[in-house]
Amino acid sequence: MNLILLGAPGSGKGTQAKKIGVRYNIPQVSTGDILREAVSNKTALGLKAQEYMNTGLLVPDNVVIDIIKERIEKKDCGNGFILDGFPRTLSQAEELNKILELQRKKIEAVISFEVNDKILIKRLSGRRICRKCGRGYHVDFQPPKKDGICDVCQGELYQRQDDKEETIINRLKVYKEQTESLKDYYNNKKILKTVNGEADMDCIFTSLTGYLDEI
Repeated sequence: MNLILLGAPGSGKGTQAKKIGVRYNIPQVSTGDILREAVSNKTALGLKAQEYMNTGLLVPDNVVIDIIKERIEKKDCGNGFILDGFPRTLSQAEELNKILELQRKKIEAVISFEVNDKILIKRLSGRRICRKCGRGYHVDFQPPKKDGICDVCQGELYQRQDDKEETIINRLKVYKEQTESLKDYYNNKKILKTVNGEADMDCIFTSLTGYLDEI
């Protein structure tokens, strides 16, 4: 099956996408991960995208659409995929429809994760990443044994630019302005399901699998 997960940054959709992918043996296609890898590798795309990502703005449609088209045409997406972080605008949704029509595919379900802004800011601003191995931590929910030091490789922990509070607030503003209208778009197609992203992760997954097993 082909799925779309919608939700503001920090809503938990990425975590659930990984779990869904394992259960149903379909790949998670995360635009955020693809773009961050390009930034890390200093590719032409990465350099172009970095200035947008660092200020919380959306990367331009034409760049993201090309990435997605190339990714879902790969062999591992033959039995389905989970789009995590795409589409983010109505124009992207319409372009996705065109791409899928050419491939004789369709989206079976769109899942929207609903979380209060204050909770999102706390979740995101507390995230820390190891500079050496990339392992993730959280100052409140998953702190390292030694402050600022990775448990695994003793690398330095840092806060990503897009996880700083001022950037988060802008990211949420951009999300609401450009992405929330997608819920109406997919609701009209009768393929939208909303879930409480503030609930326990295992409870959310149980709810999701109960729904997806019926598709």
